[in-house]
This record gives sequence, C-alpha cells and structure tokens, in this order.
Amino acid sequence: MEEKLTFEQAMEKLEKIVGRLEEGDIPLEEALEIYKKGMEYSKFCHDQLKTAENQLTKVLTDHGEEDFHLQEEE
Repeated sequence: MEEKLTFEQAMEKLEKIVGRLEEGDIPLEEALEIYKKGMEYSKFCHDQLKTAENQLTKVLTDHGEEDFHLQEEE
C-alpha cells in the first residue's frame, strides 16, 4: 500500500474499487487483484478508525467524560 495515505484518500480509493467491481465488466483475474487491493484499503481504514476510537476513549477516560464536555464548551 502507498505510504502516508490518509484515511480520506484510502476511502476514496476503496469507493472507486467498489464501483468498478459493481460494474461487473472486468476480467476475473483483474477483479481478484482489485478486490485484494480493496481489502487492503478496507483494513487500513478499519485500523485508522480503531486507533481514533482508542484515542478518544483514552481522552475521555483520562479526563473524565464530564470534564471533557466542559472543556468542549469553553
């Protein structure tokens, strides 16, 4: 996979791959390669979301959820 890919870039690439696969007019071998690449982008996005979720959970845990809401309002 490309280095320094952002979540948004990976999602865009994944959407294009899904679109090509849904068209259904590509040779089987190419479809398999595209599918594999799509799975890589899917895993990358999932990992990015999991990391963000863990960071948010840590922030909420470290500061307490009530403190977090007060800081948002300031």
